[in-house]
Amino acid sequence: MGETIIVIGAGIAGLCSALALSGRGGKVILVERDGAPPEGGPDVAFQDWRRTGVGHLRQSHAFLARLRLLFAEHHPGLLDDLAAEGVREITFENMLSDLQRPTYTARPEDADLRLITSRRTTLELVMRRYVERLPDVELRTGAFVRRLITSRDVDGRLTVCGVRGEMNGEAFSLVGDVVVDAVGKGGDLVDQLREEGARVPEFCESAGILYFTRHYRLRPGRSEPPRIGAPPASGDLGYLKFGVFPADNGCFSVTVCTPEIEYEFRKAVVNPDVFQAMTQALPGLKPWTDPELAEPTSKVFGMGDLICRWRDMVVEGEPAALGYFAMGDNLVRTNPLYGRGCSFAAVAAWNLRRVLDAGTVPLARARAYDAAISAELRPFFDLMLKQDRDALRRAQAELTPGAKLTARQRLAKSFVEDAIGVAVRSDVTLLRQAMRGFHMLEHPDAWLKKPANLARVLGYWARGRKRNARAYPPKPGPDRAQMMRELGLDPDLDLLPPANALAA
Repeated sequence: MGETIIVIGAGIAGLCSALALSGRGGKVILVERDGAPPEGGPDVAFQDWRRTGVGHLRQSHAFLARLRLLFAEHHPGLLDDLAAEGVREITFENMLSDLQRPTYTARPEDADLRLITSRRTTLELVMRRYVERLPDVELRTGAFVRRLITSRDVDGRLTVCGVRGEMNGEAFSLVGDVVVDAVGKGGDLVDQLREEGARVPEFCESAGILYFTRHYRLRPGRSEPPRIGAPPASGDLGYLKFGVFPADNGCFSVTVCTPEIEYEFRKAVVNPDVFQAMTQALPGLKPWTDPELAEPTSKVFGMGDLICRWRDMVVEGEPAALGYFAMGDNLVRTNPLYGRGCSFAAVAAWNLRRVLDAGTVPLARARAYDAAISAELRPFFDLMLKQDRDALRRAQAELTPGAKLTARQRLAKSFVEDAIGVAVRSDVTLLRQAMRGFHMLEHPDAWLKKPANLARVLGYWARGRKRNARAYPPKPGPDRAQMMRELGLDPDLDLLPPANALAA
């Protein structure tokens, strides 16, 4: 007889857990605090689905190739369902620069470099309806888990064997063989384990930025602006990062992120009129938000509290609890700028499947899952921290009057922009390999550690900016002072002092 697996939370992490853990001869029970989605299609879900537990539900999303490949390998019917509801795939050819397109020749491995793009509500809606059709999966809504049911094994180790809480106003309890905690970033069940003596150290650090997103829909008969020969629809101005996220059914979203210290700008940009004026001041966004081409379908959604977190559920070989597996943002939180949160959850879920299939000893399972998470996810997490810290230092220097980058910072900035950036916009082979790292198909630094690739990157750097001029994108937008004036803001207003400024 198979195992009963209880999954707490039916967001992306919980749904990926159900997809990965179904078909093992047992039963998967998802318990979700929020109600069921409304009847209807993607537009109804976007407008009306209340997801208290998913604060970033209506922020921009793009779903990496690693996530898509897991779906394709294990649940190809899900990809068919997504396509039927208007979810799109962006191919490797769409990622090429204008310089690369004329000489591009497709290779078989390019088919792996596809990302899924849609509104988060659409992806979650289709995934949920697919999961509900799986014969060994049961989804219970309105079930708020308050406590884990715990005991001690013969060696005194804490063991999780179920959950209890309230469901539609009545108390409930469930007992199972395995509990997957996919409740999200705000979950507090780990605190209960700590109260009962578990060691769960965690690393936390602010990403130092804030997000602002607005959704749009193309007007009838209109199509997306051309990408070839056009100003880029994404860019980094130091004080502001921006991007367009194509979505499903003629929809798209625009997201900007700004350092937390940009106090006046972040107050103003939540105003829809200011947000619109900002997009019209950016050449790459201007055609997208032209009122004759597209109409807004939402307010401006802000998102803060962007904390990067890593929890260690096994310390010196001793797990915090047996039979308990943290998943998604409850285990690892990342800066959404890199779009890896959902892929992290999917990778963890299918690694858990392999661990559970490999043996039934609880201690061995806990150690194997921890090892898999460290091997698969830690390199991406550590690289993200480094990139976030570098970006925050540059932003603070650029936003502080009289401040200058150190010689080391200038060199690092030049290597990123004048070496790596130029190389991947010029050389299709280097772009292909870099994208494999970005999309989590191999170690993020693997491509640059290959001597031949590094030599080619350094070769582009040595050519100098003049010889590489065609590989640079046009300036993405105005400087800060000009933008502030465009928006009717005083560019000389003081910035909010950073509470936890990083030392240079």
